Amino acid sequence: MTSKAKRAPAKAVLRPAGTRLLMVAVAAVALSGCKTTDDPTRVAGWTLVDASQRHPILVSQEPSTHIIRIGRGSHGLTASQRAQLINFTDYYRATDAGNSRLVVTVPSGASNEVGAMYAVGQIRDLLRDSGFAEDNISVEAYDAEGQADPPIRVSYLRYVAQPPKCGDWSTNLAYEPMNLPYPNFGCANQHNFGAQVANPADLLGPRSMTARSSERRDQVWERYVKGKATGAQRTLQDAVNTSSN
Repeated sequence: MTSKAKRAPAKAVLRPAGTRLLMVAVAAVALSGCKTTDDPTRVAGWTLVDASQRHPILVSQEPSTHIIRIGRGSHGLTASQRAQLINFTDYYRATDAGNSRLVVTVPSGASNEVGAMYAVGQIRDLLRDSGFAEDNISVEAYDAEGQADPPIRVSYLRYVAQPPKCGDWSTNLAYEPMNLPYPNFGCANQHNFGAQVANPADLLGPRSMTARSSERRDQVWERYVKGKATGAQRTLQDAVNTSSN
């Protein structure tokens, strides 16, 4: 009985020691699995497989400017200048630059200042007739004293796509024991897509919506408020034509 009583404490001491060793081993394995490698495409044991994440297309904004030359003593825009300005604003709409204002910068203090003021008034009228709201047009003056016939500048910020640079063949495609995508995987598609996209703003999100056509909607709502049928009224002749078809 004495020998058994002496052995019992030894077993009690060995069990906690074995448990601690097992916990240390598990913690070491967990820490080794969370290690970040030097390859930026391999983070915490997983790899960026999506080409749009491995080779992103950068979208930025750059100014697009239209120059209007105004001579001394002129009284506004010529027919050619009007047509060129309309083409410029049409391109502004096509590129969905609704998040950018049209900025009209006018020379001040130059010899053609009076002619430039006439032209600015016509520019504002032309933009309003084209559907631009007043809060979407900004007119600013710049110091042009001493310059010979400085121009009027109409500008806005347009979106520009910058495709990724390809050509990283640093890995051996014949030997990939981890079966992971090679560095250049999907880059060519991303580069071509970024170079061919018509409107880089589409890469950032959906386009802004235009104003609704409310002619028919107002009529239907008015009939609904009065408790009348909102559907279009059909005559007997319409019913006959439908049944014959």
